[in-house]
Amino acid sequence: MFVITADQVGSRKGPDIVAAALDTLNRRYRSRLELPVDRNAGDEIQALTADAAAALDLVLELTRDGVWSVGLGCGSIRTPLPAETREASGDAFIAAREAVTRAKRAPTRFAAHALVAPRAADDAAAVLALLLTLREGRSPAGWELYDLVSTGLTQAEAGARLGITPQSASDRARAAGLRTELAAIGPLTRLLESLDDAQLNQGA
Repeated sequence: MFVITADQVGSRKGPDIVAAALDTLNRRYRSRLELPVDRNAGDEIQALTADAAAALDLVLELTRDGVWSVGLGCGSIRTPLPAETREASGDAFIAAREAVTRAKRAPTRFAAHALVAPRAADDAAAVLALLLTLREGRSPAGWELYDLVSTGLTQAEAGARLGITPQSASDRARAAGLRTELAAIGPLTRLLESLDDAQLNQGA
């Protein structure tokens, strides 16, 4: 099981963005979560999912704009589940707490941790950090193309939607590292699945 704990960056100096984030994330991910995304303590949010792909998607979304420190924890969860995420407990929540603390000191503002098989969590975090670093250098124009391609449009279709030529779309995609990111999603998801499996195998 995966827990994502995200702490708002600079919350004492800026507006509270937790409520808006909860609304957006629950609308987009609710069917892929065990419980709704919840406010934890003050300016923190927490999400709980058994789906490695959903965990990766949440990490990528929350790290996109640099407004959250994001910790990914993997491990067991105490059952039966309560009605709200903030009332749940287990190794994954402890690991996510450690991860978000590390994330506040990390260049990408992301970290992952697991109490069982921590090396597997470190490996997944290291590879994911490479993708996050690539994304940090993406221009607004690159993100504009990414947002269209990620809906299922081809690169040419996205370029046409933006009113640019296929060559311009190709140049923009190359500069944005879109193919690199799309190619990395499957392997990263499998790394997280392996991390989750390790919790069961070594924790037994």
